[in-house]
This record gives sequence, C-alpha cells and structure tokens, in this order.
Amino acid sequence: MVFWVFGYGSLVWNPGFQYDEKVIGFIRDYRRVFDLACIDHRGTPEHPARTCTLERKDGSICWGAAYCVRGGLEKERAAMEYLERRECEYDEKTKVDFYKEGDALQPAITGVIVFTSTPDKESNKYYLGPAPLEDMARQIATAFGPCGNNRDYIFLLEKAMFDVGHEDDMVIELADEVRKVLGIVRVGIPKERRLIGPSHVPLKSIVSPFKLIPLLPEAVAMDS
Repeated sequence: MVFWVFGYGSLVWNPGFQYDEKVIGFIRDYRRVFDLACIDHRGTPEHPARTCTLERKDGSICWGAAYCVRGGLEKERAAMEYLERRECEYDEKTKVDFYKEGDALQPAITGVIVFTSTPDKESNKYYLGPAPLEDMARQIATAFGPCGNNRDYIFLLEKAMFDVGHEDDMVIELADEVRKVLGIVRVGIPKERRLIGPSHVPLKSIVSPFKLIPLLPEAVAMDS
C-alpha cells in the first residue's frame, strides 16, 4: 500500500505525520489563494485566520512538497486520519498529477491527493472568498488561535518556499503587506523593494524573510 499527498501550505514545513519520502515539485493549473478561514488552529470562530487554499487557474503552477506513505494499510490509515483532522476546513480531496523540477512535461507521480476547498460560501462555511490585499493583511496580522498567530503562518510559508528555491510572488506580497501593518521590515532589503501596495515587478526575496527588525517610531510615522 502507498499513497502520496501534496502539501502547499503548512504541510510544506510541518507535515506532522510519519512519511517515507518527501519530494519537492509542483502541480499544474492551480494557484495559492488566501481565501479559507481557519477557526481552530491560528484563528477562532469570532476572529478567523486566513490560510491558503488552491484556486483553479489554467496555466498556473503551484510549488510544494509531495509526501509518500508506505508500509501497509494501518500506517496509511493513521496518516490519512491525522490529515483529515488537521485539514478539516478543506471539504474536498482532489487527485492531481505531480511534476518534479527538470521534467515539466511528464508527471513524476499521478493520483497525488491534495486537500482543496469548494469556492462557494453557501456550501462551504469556511470559504471567505477574495478580499483586497490590505484587508487580508490586517486580518492575518491580528488573528491568533490555539496553534499560534496567523502572521507566523504567512511568514513560515514565505520562508519555506524560499528554502526550497521556489518563492510565490503572491505570498511575498501579502507577507510584506502584513509587515507593513505590524511596522516591521526585512533587514537588507532596499527601500524601493519594501512593498507599500501592489507591485508589477518580480518579488523575489533578497534575503531570508525571517530577519526582522521593528521600525523606529519616526519611520513608522513617515510610512503611515
């Protein structure tokens, strides 16, 4: 028995279950969006966090990590039960083709499970839908729950994608907007690269996104 599951959010840096193999790669025709509510990990029912889900978009690719579980039905069942508890806000399990770097034409693995959500507020109570960047940033900057702050989620995802060498421009832009709300910047990034709104230039990080310092009070006043 064997199954593969694709992680594109917190599973990239914190799978939390026993697996036998991890492969970095991507899936086609999906992109990350921060349209899903989390009310039991990094948010609460009163103040939900925003976490990422996948949105179908032809031509897009989404990088992440595929995990393989081998060793029999019991081990597979234990891993899936853990994932279903953890990913309870996701109401669908979709099977996709998974591609590895260096071979973008031929799938490396087929039938990979990925947790997704129905983009419909009526049928999926956890679906928040899109929102302006500034609104999402304020929500992420302030939400917290039993497992920690929502802002840590976006920063850890940004760092995880930096570490695997496949940053997500949308994650970088949203993370920088959260930093703006919090009044922090990344050390070593030129002033013109500190996002203050939508950008039409590539958003590749220059340094590890976890080197953070508070802005001085006068700098905060100038930036507001």
